Amino acid sequence: MRLATWNVNSVKARLPRLLSWLAETGPDVVCLQETKCRADQFPVAEVAELGYTTAVHGDGRWNGVAVLSRAGIEDVSNGFPGEPVYEGEAAGQTKLTEPVLLVPEARAIGATCGGVRVWSLYAPNGRTPESAHYAYKLEWFRALRDALAAELARGLPLVACGDYNVAPTDEDVWDPSLFVGSTHVTPAERQALAELRALGLHDVVPAPMKGPHPYTYWDYRAGAFHKDMGMRIDLFYASEECAARVGSAYVDREARKGKGPSDHAPVVVDIDAEDLG
Repeated sequence: MRLATWNVNSVKARLPRLLSWLAETGPDVVCLQETKCRADQFPVAEVAELGYTTAVHGDGRWNGVAVLSRAGIEDVSNGFPGEPVYEGEAAGQTKLTEPVLLVPEARAIGATCGGVRVWSLYAPNGRTPESAHYAYKLEWFRALRDALAAELARGLPLVACGDYNVAPTDEDVWDPSLFVGSTHVTPAERQALAELRALGLHDVVPAPMKGPHPYTYWDYRAGAFHKDMGMRIDLFYASEECAARVGSAYVDREARKGKGPSDHAPVVVDIDAEDLG
């Protein structure tokens, strides 16, 4: 089974690239993040022509997640129990004529595909360590930990992949000195990842394809991609059953090249699914 995760940074803007990549790479299951469209606006028909069934969770804002599968989709979960609500901006709106209904953002979707429980995750950015969004990010990770613990207890092989917006170690950042005092590298964020791994999840580190670093994200500015000024923040966490059967894993840098790419590259992981679970 070939699985992949990709923050596409707007599925509408990236649709031609996504379709050609699906046709060329042939993943069985794809987790997408930052789709930036409502569920009813997702290009379901276009990906269906390539054989994919789709589960989408999106409200049209800057977030949004999806799972595409050629191995079937069952037991879809939009979000997870205990997922927090971000109240930062809305809490300061004191002159509203109508109350604001606050609901969890579209940052997580789970589905069972070919006997594997798959989660597509888009963690909050955190903005700055002093911000309300950072506190929300840590709360979101605490709720995710509890949700994945419950998922693992179900006994299905599990993959939880996506844009975690955290670099696990200093080796996962092109210049750690430039990130001192910034999000994505703070001890609390890295501890949140450590607590996920403590559940029994394994960080499947992909091969970089070029150079020594398996970075997955490069800023659009200052020629960051060509200078390999990147970060590894798109992670593939797998239960023991899946991790033990990984045949190969790589960062598809080619998808980050050319005209109009996402600022993230896909991570592609091949798992021997025979007799899995």
